Amino acid sequence: MESGWVARWVPGVRVARGYHRAWLWPDLRAGLIVTALLIPAGMGYARVAGLPPETGLYATIVPLVVYALVGPSRILVLGPDSALAPIIAASILPLAAGDPGRAVALAGLLSILVGLLMLVGGVLRLGFVTDLLSKPVRVGYLNAIAVIVILSQAPALLGITLEASGPGGRAVALVAAVADGDAVPLAAALGLGSLAVILVLRRLRSPVPGVLVVVVLATVATWALGWDGSLAVVGALPPGLPAPALAGLAWSDVGALVVPAAGIALVAFTDSAVLSRTLAARRGESVDGSQELIGIGAANVAGGLLGGFAVSASSSRTPVAEQAGSRSQLTGLVGAALIVLFILAAPGLTGYLPVATLAAVVVAAALSLIDAPAMARLWRMDRLDLALSVAAFVGVLVVGVLEGIAAAIVLSLLAFVRRSWRPYRAELGRVPGLRGYHDLSRYPTTGRRLPGIVIVRFDAPLFFANGESFDDWVRERVAERPDVRTVILAAEPITAIDTTAVEQLVELDDHLARHGVALVLAEIKDPVRDTLARYGYAERFGAERVYPTVGAAVDAITGEFRTDLDG
Repeated sequence: MESGWVARWVPGVRVARGYHRAWLWPDLRAGLIVTALLIPAGMGYARVAGLPPETGLYATIVPLVVYALVGPSRILVLGPDSALAPIIAASILPLAAGDPGRAVALAGLLSILVGLLMLVGGVLRLGFVTDLLSKPVRVGYLNAIAVIVILSQAPALLGITLEASGPGGRAVALVAAVADGDAVPLAAALGLGSLAVILVLRRLRSPVPGVLVVVVLATVATWALGWDGSLAVVGALPPGLPAPALAGLAWSDVGALVVPAAGIALVAFTDSAVLSRTLAARRGESVDGSQELIGIGAANVAGGLLGGFAVSASSSRTPVAEQAGSRSQLTGLVGAALIVLFILAAPGLTGYLPVATLAAVVVAAALSLIDAPAMARLWRMDRLDLALSVAAFVGVLVVGVLEGIAAAIVLSLLAFVRRSWRPYRAELGRVPGLRGYHDLSRYPTTGRRLPGIVIVRFDAPLFFANGESFDDWVRERVAERPDVRTVILAAEPITAIDTTAVEQLVELDDHLARHGVALVLAEIKDPVRDTLARYGYAERFGAERVYPTVGAAVDAITGEFRTDLDG
């Protein structure tokens, strides 16, 4: 019993019990390589979130340890993320009112709320909530977040100080500052040079991460050449390990952060779940989405309690761990241990790390969020999905990160209703040389209707939003042909039917009967038939009006039985 409970809720213990000695070196190597990314990325994303750089390290250490115990994926690397940092900033900075200590406390509270929402979702098996953010919407808001992050870091990249707020204001102020010659040449050279090196090495698929190269070179150069006196640097980290930093909070802060926490939880889990499923499929494994919620939720709660902020799986660091040969959660534990060692043994090193180089690390990560090819595919494939993506993009930029994502979710649901309201529907007929019954619009010259019979197919569940349009469409098909005496509903695509649609179907049946036309059902799914029975219509749509196939219905109506290719 205890063993089963542990395996269910603490997957890391199960992995530890079955750990193979051959995994040790690959895990150690991967942990070392990933740490080289975790340290600068954590500090960089902390800056984007409006927090001290050390909080980015705290938000890495604790979640890595907790996820290693309760997370289902063996190689997912948790940590601060470029997609979450702007949302965190938008959520806490207005409440912090310029107080850095209060901002840290609010970020911790926000992380705890995010984690609690995820834990509740995991226990209630709500892993399906990721469906609320469709791929087009994700592409749109991630592209917008990339623009926001780039604009927020571009001044630091060039050594410029700006006071403007909002993406539009920052863009205008940045162009004006560059035109006025406000950029610091040394900072701009280091920032743009670091960005170029990272992008080139990424393009070349270098085994040595470009982030590690530029951080080491820029830090050594700043120390050796004394640039720390003329360049903005990150500054030495405060000594000590992560500790609680939740002082001065009130219940009103909880109320103010609940809605942002829900948005962050949705974004974090959606991105993490997609990455987790992709990696699991590549390795021939499976991942429990609800357990993923629990793992990431527990990591966020623990991180928030110990000075961190909300985190998710990283789409840049996790693939690096995979390519470096990671085999298990030990990779994350090694990373956490090395970050602790860095904080304790060499906190002063960041006193020589140029802010411009750190900004280049963040900008490079933000560029990886941009997915222009996806927009081009949407243009070719589905203009409605493209409109949703553009709406999410514009909404996040113009209205705000959280508001834009919320609006995009609402638009996605409306688009779903729109598609369900007017789904694809077809009148079926016979096509010479083909078995069965086919969409006549696909065979305009060779397809033919059956005398006295209309065969209709409605490719969606029947519910309150589309019941009337279904009724009207069938009536129109019948009105076009005075010879019709039977309507066959090819019901296989109808997976569900609600109260309103049941009543609409009965009204249609009564209408057709008054005009001497019989309605019969073919290929109806058992759950739909059970629903009709629960509403008291089992006798109305009895066995004599329900057929296993469209062909069986036609045979019964015409009194024929065919085995030829026509049907």
